[in-house]
Amino acid sequence: MGLGGCIILIAVGAILTFATDWDMEGVNLDLVGIILMIVGLIGVSTFSSIARRRRVVVPPATPVVEEERRTTRRDGYSDGYGV
Repeated sequence: MGLGGCIILIAVGAILTFATDWDMEGVNLDLVGIILMIVGLIGVSTFSSIARRRRVVVPPATPVVEEERRTTRRDGYSDGYGV
């Protein structure tokens, strides 16, 4: 579940807890909303800790030196063989 799914769980839980006045027999919607918000918060914290671990940048141990390549044309005329 991504970050968007966690935020949706928090939003649906808040709506069920604070914005509805439905009464269902056998189901406490306030408790269901609180559970959804808690699961969403756990998901956000897990997602952020995993994302933080992925973004760690480790500098290279040895410096990287790029060599300049020299390309020469070998068409038979520029090197004196075709003259």
